[in-house]
Amino acid sequence: MKLSRNTIGWLNVTPLLAVLIPFFIVPILVVCVASVMQTDGYGGMFMDFTLANYADVASSSLTFNLYFATVKFALLTLIFSSIIGFWVAYFLVFHVRSKLIAMGLFLVCTVPFWTSNIIRMISWIPLLGKEGLINQALMGIGLIDQPLEFLLYSGFSVVVAYVHQLTIFMIVPIFNSMARIDKRVVEAALDAGASRFDVMRYIILPMSKSGVALGAIFVVSIVMGDFFVVKVMSGGGTASVVGAFYEDISVLQYPTAAASAIILTLIVMLMVAAILRVVDIRKEITR
Repeated sequence: MKLSRNTIGWLNVTPLLAVLIPFFIVPILVVCVASVMQTDGYGGMFMDFTLANYADVASSSLTFNLYFATVKFALLTLIFSSIIGFWVAYFLVFHVRSKLIAMGLFLVCTVPFWTSNIIRMISWIPLLGKEGLINQALMGIGLIDQPLEFLLYSGFSVVVAYVHQLTIFMIVPIFNSMARIDKRVVEAALDAGASRFDVMRYIILPMSKSGVALGAIFVVSIVMGDFFVVKVMSGGGTASVVGAFYEDISVLQYPTAAASAIILTLIVMLMVAAILRVVDIRKEITR
């Protein structure tokens, strides 16, 4: 029996739908429904349509500050991880002649990520603390007279921890996109009189856009959905949107937490859409 092309297409996407529907679409729909329900304050919810949960979230100055702080951490992490990831990938692709050595160094970059995120995050505490190695070194060479307090339990330490954890998500896609660049194009441009800056601006950067965009999506999504790093590295001095969800759930305010989750999802989708607006990943990859 010969199947039509339309039937074959549906059969091909059936495994994907079998995963997306129960594990993605259904949970999102449940959260959406919960966000417009009312609660009795003791964990019970009843179907009485209301947008008061969204109004409470949108009208709260505290919630606005939490979203602002979360977006700020996401953007700062994106900037620094993009810079580090780009130059690491550039070095591995264009300055390491042996592909074997380049792959070996690339694997070395992944070694810290073989351990737990918690261990990697906590490892910064003895470095950034008042009695940490950085403060002791700076005081030892006479650059400062007293320990720098902003290094730990601050927004600075939160960004440092995020960059440490997420830079690999920038290195991998940028490395893959740069590895597809024909080095003969770069050599031809240099032979034609182009400067290194021109090669970087007109060849390498445009042809690495897909990797940067993919890495940016990973970094933004992870930071926006995290709260543990903020809680630990800020010492409780800074909160996050997801941390607020946890607090709402702990006091049985499920509809409010669901409304906040939907708003956060929309914000992340808008940020991802902005990235895709700048870079057409599908077009770049199939080029």
